[in-house]
Amino acid sequence: MDFSVLRNLISRYCAGEENWVDSRTVYIGQKEPPPGAEAYIPQRYPDNRIVSSKYTFWNFIPKNLFEQFRRIANFYFLVIFLVQLIIDTPTSPVTSGLPLFFVITVTAIKQGYEDWLRHKADCSINECPVDVVQQGKASRTQSHKLRVGDVVVVKEDETFPCDLVLLSSSREDGTCYVTTASLDGESSHKTYYAVPDTKAFRTDREVESLHATIECEQPQPDLYKFVGRINIYKDTEEPVARPLGSENLLLRGATLKNTHHIYAVAIYTGMETKMALNYQSKSQKRSAVEKSMNAFLIVYLCILISKAVINTVLKYAWQWSPDRDEPWYNHRTENERQRPVVIRAFTDFLAFMVLFNYIIPVSMYVTVEMQKFLGSYFITWDEEMFDEELGEGAQVNTSDLNEELGQVEYVFTDKTGTLTENNMEFIECCVDGNVYIPHAICNGQILSAASSIDMIDSSPGGYRREHEDLFFRALCLCHTVQVKEEETVDGIKRGFHQGRPTSFYISSSPDEVALVEGMKRLGYTYLRLKDSYMEILNKDDEIERFELLHVLNFDSVRRRMSVIVKSSSGEYLLFCKGADSSIFPRVVSGKVEQVKARVEQNAVEGLRTLCVVFRRLSADEYQEACLLLNQAKLALQDREQRLAQAYDAIERDFVLLGATAVEDRLQEKAADTIESLHKAGMKVWVLTGDKMETAAATCYASKLFRRSTQILELTKKRTEEQSLHDVMFELSRTVLRQRSMSGLSVDCQDFGLIIDGATLTAVLKSGPEGNYREVFLEVCRNCSAVLCCRMAPLQKAQIVKLIKASKEHPITLAIGDGANDVSMILEAHVGIGIMGKEGRQAARNSDYAIPKFKHLKKMLLVHGHYYYIRIAELVQYFFYKNVCFIFPQFLFQFFCGFSQQPLYDTAYLTLYNISFTSLPILLYSLVEQHVTMDTLRRDPSLYKDIAKNSLLRWPVFLYWTCLGVFDAVVFFFGAYFLFDNTTFTSNGQMFGNWTFGTLVFTVLVFTVTIKLALDTHHWTWINHFVIWGSLLFYVIFSLLWGGIIWPFLNYQRMYYVFMQMLSSGPAWLSIILLITISLLPDIIKKVLCRAMCPTPTECAQGAKKLTPGPADSTPLTSHHRLLKGHTTDSSQIHLGVPETSTLGMSEPIPQKLLLAHRPKGGGPDLCSSVGPHVLCLSGAGFTYYAPGPETSV
Repeated sequence: MDFSVLRNLISRYCAGEENWVDSRTVYIGQKEPPPGAEAYIPQRYPDNRIVSSKYTFWNFIPKNLFEQFRRIANFYFLVIFLVQLIIDTPTSPVTSGLPLFFVITVTAIKQGYEDWLRHKADCSINECPVDVVQQGKASRTQSHKLRVGDVVVVKEDETFPCDLVLLSSSREDGTCYVTTASLDGESSHKTYYAVPDTKAFRTDREVESLHATIECEQPQPDLYKFVGRINIYKDTEEPVARPLGSENLLLRGATLKNTHHIYAVAIYTGMETKMALNYQSKSQKRSAVEKSMNAFLIVYLCILISKAVINTVLKYAWQWSPDRDEPWYNHRTENERQRPVVIRAFTDFLAFMVLFNYIIPVSMYVTVEMQKFLGSYFITWDEEMFDEELGEGAQVNTSDLNEELGQVEYVFTDKTGTLTENNMEFIECCVDGNVYIPHAICNGQILSAASSIDMIDSSPGGYRREHEDLFFRALCLCHTVQVKEEETVDGIKRGFHQGRPTSFYISSSPDEVALVEGMKRLGYTYLRLKDSYMEILNKDDEIERFELLHVLNFDSVRRRMSVIVKSSSGEYLLFCKGADSSIFPRVVSGKVEQVKARVEQNAVEGLRTLCVVFRRLSADEYQEACLLLNQAKLALQDREQRLAQAYDAIERDFVLLGATAVEDRLQEKAADTIESLHKAGMKVWVLTGDKMETAAATCYASKLFRRSTQILELTKKRTEEQSLHDVMFELSRTVLRQRSMSGLSVDCQDFGLIIDGATLTAVLKSGPEGNYREVFLEVCRNCSAVLCCRMAPLQKAQIVKLIKASKEHPITLAIGDGANDVSMILEAHVGIGIMGKEGRQAARNSDYAIPKFKHLKKMLLVHGHYYYIRIAELVQYFFYKNVCFIFPQFLFQFFCGFSQQPLYDTAYLTLYNISFTSLPILLYSLVEQHVTMDTLRRDPSLYKDIAKNSLLRWPVFLYWTCLGVFDAVVFFFGAYFLFDNTTFTSNGQMFGNWTFGTLVFTVLVFTVTIKLALDTHHWTWINHFVIWGSLLFYVIFSLLWGGIIWPFLNYQRMYYVFMQMLSSGPAWLSIILLITISLLPDIIKKVLCRAMCPTPTECAQGAKKLTPGPADSTPLTSHHRLLKGHTTDSSQIHLGVPETSTLGMSEPIPQKLLLAHRPKGGGPDLCSSVGPHVLCLSGAGFTYYAPGPETSV
């Protein structure tokens, strides 16, 4: 039986229309098509209302409660509270209900406030005014009333209210300029195009007369993909079909720029817009600390159940004799005697569970949430992580992973825009092996030289001159650069030279701008694109016009772009530029070897290279190309695949012209940051799409690889020479042999691995010769750094996933700045986005966003270190103080006949975790600094002290638990033996059980609070206020609670108990004595450990006490700071360090070092030698050379 029909019906009626209809038809202006055309089928679409809120007024309470009680801890305390209500338990339901109510209420208020802010933001967006063309004129309405098919008028600097298809523009060529900064952060102006058949409709009435329908795909979140076609109906003709692509789609949230107004039709509205689809919630990440908390919670739950079982069994064993079962003062009722033993035992078990349930700290969860939420502000408030150029600081998108920043073992970083500035500068070009260097920049100054070309051979022949002209024309024509001639752009005056406006270039790709500007300096100036004609000014000051026929856009799979143009002589030319790996296989002629050698040389120097090719097309070949492209563009199904096939068929049989070299400089302090991460024990991997030579040069410059590093290659070139099996096991033998030798030698060889995308794909696939994953991971574990080049975005995520799933399960961090880094950012345990020039997609999808790569150092080594220390202490302390709290209750049952008599008063049970002991640990977890920030920055190796969740391991957890048990035994039996003398007071009055419980509770509160005070290293006035204020609050509360007759209490068992206890001298002595005995073992243990086997952190704490005063900066940090400032004499730089500046650890140098600045282009470096150290200033900066094999590059 064929179930396909049934499956389609189910998907149609159950899954929703969008899931089974693969396209939609939009009627422009809500008008039916003319008679005789296609049938009019009205479709229902959502309105333009944006809803980012989670709750409504009606569902807030039930939905929020449902979500909160899905948490195991909250559900557990709810069950305990219900048990207290149902059965006769030793404690009041208030003792469980009040803390639970407090936690639920605080969380609900926090979530409700956040959702209210989202409601306000939604209302402000949905009520924005929008101009809609109706009945031949524009009328104003609210944004949420827009419908699919409405024709909208958008004016300059207005934001698009929904996803629109451009119909016409105030510009004659039907184009408009748009910035998509709110979507992907790209501030550059992008050009969008109207269909030629609709761009003539420029007034309200003309647009109203348009009869057309649009067929397009259903909404999907890809910002850069759109497939559709527009059918335009004319009076007597068949409808004209034109393709629609992403260049016609204006996205909601983008802004119209430098265009007076446009007309566009609404395609996707409301929650179906691409912006809304991109803001769907991501998968929840959980930190290692949270997993440890859950594991500890399970252990304590088992302890709780064990306590309840032990007490239940012992109760019935103790009551086995009748005189104990029914003492004379507590006879049972008839109903109690007739109840089965099993029911009675189960009821007693539940009662003991209620009595001991405080060992599970419900308030710990709300304290942890508050600590994470409030602690995240320290990152956003950090002035050192604020970037003046961007005008922004660090951002926290999720506070749930703060402590994970202190546990990172692997850092995966992008190269372009992350390690480098993504600020391209044209360096040179090579035509047929001859190098051309622009003279426009010489010795750091801009010159207006008439001769623009500096060639190796100044007498080109005819053939070479033709290729030279074709090469320069190719770079002037094969791009998507826009020319701006306006005096003012976005309120900023640009393009001025000597008082008159000149043109300047903008593009979404900084590479293209650098190339076009480089050609301008070499004598070929791109002027404009007007009416589909591209104009260039050649070096003879003649204007050449080329008709732009087709643009074959760049994509990350092809790694190239092409244009088809028609010259003034009628010749069809195909120009193409792209990565060498995608160009050379398609070249049939040209000086390939010479160009390839120059490309490889530039790549080794760290320059970004592109190859340029061309092909002459005959009229028939051009018509065939047009047919292929038009068929692919009009397809609604599989348009991308068809376009890729068409591009592949057209881009072939090229003639090689030459190559270009563009420099992308290393970011400030990128090398210092990577070096610090290495010292902190992290392994840094660079994942990039660039070629191996370029990426390797960047790795050397950034100190990822050192000169002493032995490079292991796992590349396609090597696997072509040897089988993958042989290469893998040869690498494995190399690293394992070195690891076995490292145990005998002091000097251990440093390995670095280079792998490319093609080889990675082969490694990850299980072939007939076996699975190489484990061998690959073994090699990587023994390498200090790994470079993965020629990586696709999905491969970056696969690498991260592979390391995450390895047997060590390390904590991973991914950092990048572009849309191609989003996949690895989402895959890693911690994702960090850089607010770069490639857009804000990475920053939007990350857990944290920082302005520059250098800020990663402080983010991990300082903030991450502090966050982990603080929350680890918080978790262990909470379990410790609850063991101290509830274990005396367990011991008390042995002395009260297992009668479930509580040791503490109800008020104490309720307020212990809420009031008496909560604020000190919360404040500790926010402001504690066990070592100073400068110490953490100066000594990155301290990060290793907290690696692998060291403070929440089972031995540490066991120590805290045993310490809590010991303190609880001291509290209980210390008070018990002091109570052995029943005439405890001076007047002979005896103390009762409530006085005994109050004495134990008083010692408990003072001990756990003073224990936290002893663990505090960073004292401020607020620490003193909260710690000593909590103790004072307990005393005042106890005095008031027992000193006043409260009318709302039926009985007041604590009346005058606290005052009576304090009136006894022995009680004061016992309190002081028991507190001292309880704290003594922990103090002795710490003193012995510090004296006999101190950790690096404890050594750093001791060093700070021995050398008070501000901590010294890291070597050369002050030099960097000084070089940022301006000096009056460029040839002299005074390194202003008070008295001495320390290079290394001990060698002092004079207060002033005179260093000569070498102009770019010549002259020797002037170095100042100080002992074994050399400080050298060359080019744009200086280098510090230390003795030993590891010299800087």
